[in-house]
Amino acid sequence: MNSLERRLQLGLVSSLLLLMGLFWLAGNQSLRQLTENFIASRLEHDAESLLSIITTDPERLLRQQANQIFNQPFSGHYYLVLFGDGRKITSRSLWDHTLDIPPLLPGEIRRLHRTGPSGQQLLVLVQGFRKRGVEFTLAVTEDLTPIEAERARFTRNFALLALLSIALLIAVQRMVVRRSFRRLEPVRKDMHRLERGELERLSEDVPTEILPLVQEFNHLQQLLTQRLERSRNALGNLAHALKGPLNLLQQFLERQENTPHCPQLEQARTQVTRIHQLMERELKRARMAGKGLPTHRFDPATSLPELIQTLNKIHHARHLDIQYHLAGDISPFGDHEDMLELLGNLLDNACKWADSKVVCAISKDADGRRFNITVEDDGPGLPVEGMAILAKRGIQLDETKEGHGLGLAISKDIVKLYGGKIGFSQSQASGGLKITIQLPSSA
Repeated sequence: MNSLERRLQLGLVSSLLLLMGLFWLAGNQSLRQLTENFIASRLEHDAESLLSIITTDPERLLRQQANQIFNQPFSGHYYLVLFGDGRKITSRSLWDHTLDIPPLLPGEIRRLHRTGPSGQQLLVLVQGFRKRGVEFTLAVTEDLTPIEAERARFTRNFALLALLSIALLIAVQRMVVRRSFRRLEPVRKDMHRLERGELERLSEDVPTEILPLVQEFNHLQQLLTQRLERSRNALGNLAHALKGPLNLLQQFLERQENTPHCPQLEQARTQVTRIHQLMERELKRARMAGKGLPTHRFDPATSLPELIQTLNKIHHARHLDIQYHLAGDISPFGDHEDMLELLGNLLDNACKWADSKVVCAISKDADGRRFNITVEDDGPGLPVEGMAILAKRGIQLDETKEGHGLGLAISKDIVKLYGGKIGFSQSQASGGLKITIQLPSSA
């Protein structure tokens, strides 16, 4: 169970049940002790009354002067007198039933539980006496059955009340816990806004318990943003720094064109041209990447027009018609920079080979499980064998033009990273190359 709210609720419910159980046990035991003490005090009074009328003829006087309740058969109130010489006097209420009462020495007192006639639950107070030189044991009892019935009824009512109270307390504590966790909802909303690039950091107006976490997250976010910005600046600075020396080197090689054929010079010209193309590519990537946050999701409705505007500036000399189509409301998906690099490479490659038109379309399956991206141009296209090797890293079908090479291999790596698929075919609409990409919606 990973839900903190459920764990807290379960812990509070368990604690509440344990507390109520202990309270019920303690209350039940206290009530039992209280009722027995009360009955015992009554038995003490009965014993004192019986003791005061014991004379030299105790059997006659007890039967004549004892409380009439001791004369009613099975009344629940019984007495028993055991003399040292073996004589025994019992109340008429016992009838022919006997009680197992141990003889006690003078001054001894015991409280016993015995089963009386008809299964009565008897509380027995037994005391040892010496009066006028005669030792005897006096036992007085009272039936606890009516009191036990009342106590059981009280226990049931108390248990029912306790269950209702527990249910009410659980409902209240669940409401309190949910209201407490509702204060985390702004943090979740800020995370979504941060993901969409609407915020640069999370608000620190949060509960004290999670404030350190939010602060650390903001610090990490700031570090990532700074590192990403430094990487992009370093990439652009490096390309600009190398551009001047390479131009000088290229000019030097061009001045050597009239020299006799030299394989080393030809090889140097080729390598310088490749380095120049790679630098131009990285500068374009830096321009297309922009300054998005590292957690920014790619929103086709806003980012794709900006990307196409950048491509129009890069290829302005060719006057290309770069179009895009979004089928319905496409929700943001994937990392902003990853998708920009993916589409930037594909569209830039299509612009290099297109005669006049490039089309990018993004749609989503009816079941919402996949995003479909297509990029096609009206260029010369490729033969079947060329499409089979197109996405292999480092392979470039036309060495005279920077295209169908490293950029497509990078795009293939990005698609693979997101668990998607990429395919190459001939465009039925324009006759050029058509690239189809499928990305899972979890991207």
